Amino acid sequence: MSNVEHILPCRNKLGEGPVWSVDEQVLYWVDIENDCYHRLDPLSDKHDVIPVGVPIGVLALRTSGGLVMATKKGFALWDEEEKKLTYIARPFGENPDLRFNDGAVDCRGRFWAGTMADGENVQERGTLYRLDPDGSVHAMITDIGVSNGIGWSPDNRTMYFTDSPTYTIVAYDFDAETGTISNRRIFVETPAEEGDPDGLTVDSEGYIWSAYWNGSKVVRYDPQGQVDQVIQLPVLRPTAPAFGGQYLDELYITSALPEEDQRAAYPLSGDLFRVKVEVKGLAKYKFAG
Repeated sequence: MSNVEHILPCRNKLGEGPVWSVDEQVLYWVDIENDCYHRLDPLSDKHDVIPVGVPIGVLALRTSGGLVMATKKGFALWDEEEKKLTYIARPFGENPDLRFNDGAVDCRGRFWAGTMADGENVQERGTLYRLDPDGSVHAMITDIGVSNGIGWSPDNRTMYFTDSPTYTIVAYDFDAETGTISNRRIFVETPAEEGDPDGLTVDSEGYIWSAYWNGSKVVRYDPQGQVDQVIQLPVLRPTAPAFGGQYLDELYITSALPEEDQRAAYPLSGDLFRVKVEVKGLAKYKFAG
């Protein structure tokens, strides 16, 4: 496709986790390694960068207003007026070798976020946690390399989850009432040379869009895991797609900087992109806590 727009030269070190607010008509995303999040109003071009003081792996909207975040130190609520984090759960304590990396909110307002190694101990393994609205935390998947893209089918009966170093997106049966998952199976497995599957989103037709770190592309898969469409991008490390715009038919894509010796070949790395598509996305659920 040739309609990829380069819409913001934000030069993120590790841009991730875009979330469109239908209420505000703005896009939120994080820059993990710069300890901040961004907010963009595409109509006015107003762009805010808000420092938080700790790496944010992913953020989500709350039904009561404001944001919930999964940070290097645990789950926290963000007070925009006071610019302050209030921690509500620290599932891995003060372990300096772990941090949260990606996540999403399910249809019952539970916030799912997973961890990865982020320190000297590269042998640390990640866990996918579920933060319920009552503040309780549940370990849902363990022994993860890098916890990444997560999403649900439009009927909320299937959950998709990415473990990047395995080059695999898996699917689970999802019970919306209880928040439990079962019947793990491989949804997509790709060759290493195509890049690592990273963030993902699901559209209104039940197709899955996955960004490929070190792969310069976003791939749309049908519900059977077959490639339906490929969007080539001018960056080496696209990180995550999200639907936005008035009609949820614009795909926003975050990206990250590659290694120093690769940056000259990819001068737009770390920036934000947008693609007009012929399908609508699904509005993001909000954390009910």
